[in-house]
Amino acid sequence: MYIENLAIHIVGNSNDDIVITKQPITISQDLNSLLCTYFYNSIVRNEAYSFFHENDIKYNEVYNIIADIFDTPNSLYDNSVMLANCLHRNSTHHNIKQGEFYVVLFRDCEFEGRIADAIGLFKTENKETFLRIHNSDRSIDIEALDGINLRKMDKGAIIMNINKGEGYHISIIDNTNKGEDAKYWTDNFLHLKSVKDNFYNTHHALMMCKSFVKKGLPEQFEVELADQAEILNKSVAFFKAHDNFDMEEFANEVIGQPEVIESFNQYRVAYEAEHEVQIADEFVISDSAVKKQARSFKSVIKLDKNFHIYIHGDRKLIEQGEDEKGKYYKVYFKEEL
Repeated sequence: MYIENLAIHIVGNSNDDIVITKQPITISQDLNSLLCTYFYNSIVRNEAYSFFHENDIKYNEVYNIIADIFDTPNSLYDNSVMLANCLHRNSTHHNIKQGEFYVVLFRDCEFEGRIADAIGLFKTENKETFLRIHNSDRSIDIEALDGINLRKMDKGAIIMNINKGEGYHISIIDNTNKGEDAKYWTDNFLHLKSVKDNFYNTHHALMMCKSFVKKGLPEQFEVELADQAEILNKSVAFFKAHDNFDMEEFANEVIGQPEVIESFNQYRVAYEAEHEVQIADEFVISDSAVKKQARSFKSVIKLDKNFHIYIHGDRKLIEQGEDEKGKYYKVYFKEEL
């Protein structure tokens, strides 16, 4: 993999001036390798996205520009100017910072067992201070420089040259602007939608299950926290033990009680409507999605500010009660570890 062409401009919010460079950037072979690692490896390719438009994808401005670069690689610089202006127009929130906007053409990228070209769109907004040490003739000088941390990417999108008719295959990263202003990168500028693949279905099925256990279940049934923890543990265990997901099988095996299953099915409908997602009844389970979501399925009972009880296994080994001293949990175990 290598970078064939690269253009950089300076873009802030729409109230700031935009700085358009005069020509593409020429980089050395060593810098080429370094930037490939920085740009391409900064984005974890789990959840997939694609370009879209409410009426027709042909009206998505960035999609058309990207298609032209793939078709005519020598047009990258001229098209990068169009992309920079498009980003500038869509950066309307006052919190959006000025930063470098990169348009990169990658060649010979390995993707899911095949080789394809890719276009990267990146923006660096945050600078860090570095110390540079000069050692010359037993004399040492030190100076502070502002620069970009190559281990931290602010915003990025890698568009693989596959599935053009469906809006390409796109992976993104956005580590800044977590509020309403975050939408300018994925929604306003790129105009993306999630691809409903196995990762999508696995991710949202797990999120829906967790939400049901934490919110929906306690609203309709008297359920102890230890029982909630058990269902969370059983949910993750189900996804880890099966290659394929079946919603009915999951409900019968993990939830069990008919009246709770009925509540679960109703909650699913409400969840999908609220979050504007559609979870398939059957799909192949994505191991990467399970690994990502399992971290948040912490089965913890928090007791005031004094104790946390982590439940990993047998629900029968923990009992709840109350006496003259107050509420208590009784925990059974064989040995201390």
